[in-house]
Amino acid sequence: MLKVHIPSFQYKSRPILEDISFEVASGEHVALMGESGSGKSTLLKIIYGILHVEDGSIFWGEKQALGPNFNLVPGESYMKYLSQDFDLMPFTTVEENIGQHLSVFERETHQERITELLALIELEAFAKTKVKNLSGGQQQRVALARVLAQEPEVLLLDEPFGHIDNFKRGSLRKNLFLHLKEKGITVLTASHDPSDVLPYAQRTLILQKGQIIANQKTKKLYNNPPNHYTASLFGEVSKVPIKLLKSYSQLDRSVLVYPHEFKVAKKSGMKVELTNSFFKGSHYLNLGKAEDGTLLYFNTRKKRKLGDTIFLNVSLKTINRRLQGEKATSS
Repeated sequence: MLKVHIPSFQYKSRPILEDISFEVASGEHVALMGESGSGKSTLLKIIYGILHVEDGSIFWGEKQALGPNFNLVPGESYMKYLSQDFDLMPFTTVEENIGQHLSVFERETHQERITELLALIELEAFAKTKVKNLSGGQQQRVALARVLAQEPEVLLLDEPFGHIDNFKRGSLRKNLFLHLKEKGITVLTASHDPSDVLPYAQRTLILQKGQIIANQKTKKLYNNPPNHYTASLFGEVSKVPIKLLKSYSQLDRSVLVYPHEFKVAKKSGMKVELTNSFFKGSHYLNLGKAEDGTLLYFNTRKKRKLGDTIFLNVSLKTINRRLQGEKATSS
């Protein structure tokens, strides 16, 4: 089990992290989400040992991970870190970059392992290509293969697909995370992209201004976000007054509603004027304005005309689930 305890961390007298404490079970995949500047990358650097903390501790089982004040070369033998700075050797080939990180005691299996990793990152055709001649996305895939070369027990990923083209990102993401799950590798992934998180991370930590404001199973967190900030990290979301949804309600509160949770009706519901519409392939994402000025994001299968009046409803089941989720979070 990975145990992280960081009471505080400052950089040049500027507070970055505060009251960080969590655990990651062996073989578990945990995601870190938060806006830029929330502390995700800093947290990974501390865990890996690039940044020193005066107070706090990082343990993998009974082994304490020590920082740069103790290790000349950052990191522990059981841990690998994929940063946003790839740190590759530009004038050597892809396979040489990967091979450099394999054990010198197992040379007879090097080529087999290199071939396996090239297939995982889908760069078999570029094995003999010098890294300097690759695109940014291809270089990121090589960096990924390097950190996987010796199959670490703990893998820290910082925006692992940020430079990779969309048409490759889907298959690479699936290949990587299924591989890590099969090998039982403990994973901590920092990402802005909910597609990196929702299908793969068993649990998600939400960081805001250097503090953990949520720590729940990913599906539960998505279905019952504790606040607008958390919900917005997964995509568009509307904060809707309950009185606007149900005119008879006495509750002076609002609920968070994702676009797909609105149902379009012909004659009854919230009256909304369509102000914008965005084609999303399988549907349209629309922006509408309610009579009280509230802006709402909702989906439709067909394109609607700007200025059209549309009636929207939200199920009582969704409303009650959100209210119960907020109550459970605050209690």
